[in-house]
Amino acid sequence: MDKYLIVGLGNVGDEYDLTRHNTGFMVLDAFAKASNIVFEDRRYGFIADTSIKGRKVFLLKPSTYMNLSGNAVRYWMNKENISLERLLVVVDDVALPLGTLRLKPGGSNGGHNGLGNIQSVLGTEQYCRLRVGIGNDYPRGMQIQWVLGRYDEEELQTLEPKIETACDIIRSFVLTGVDFTMNAYNKRK
Repeated sequence: MDKYLIVGLGNVGDEYDLTRHNTGFMVLDAFAKASNIVFEDRRYGFIADTSIKGRKVFLLKPSTYMNLSGNAVRYWMNKENISLERLLVVVDDVALPLGTLRLKPGGSNGGHNGLGNIQSVLGTEQYCRLRVGIGNDYPRGMQIQWVLGRYDEEELQTLEPKIETACDIIRSFVLTGVDFTMNAYNKRK
């Protein structure tokens, strides 16, 4: 059976709920809810699993904190024998406007500490990531406060339908691969 690991990046703890940096967690929570599965607290993270048309899909929310996400990713890839091309990391991105979704087969970490750690631990930039725009409407020097700040109601209303689309992208990635999914979704506004 083909196995996939979908990783949502974020930080564990109530104080991080609904913060921009936890957008990856928010996408995986929505995916789990739609799939009627629940996360269990396991080694290096919260894990849920499901099947999509005969493919086994593991959802991982690392409990290692953002900057050490690579340890959790490596552990679960090794434990479940999941290949690099079947890894998808869902991550917040200040370089994209709020709610913009971009699927990429690899590339730089763009200064994102979670991606940077995954890249360092795996020894490659060549893994798929779904970047979810969180915007960058913050004063100079205030990026940390911005990403760790909570979404307001208006932002959540903009983001919620995009989170549903992100769940569709995950399903498409599992069923049709990264190239088809990029062509289908990256052009959308």
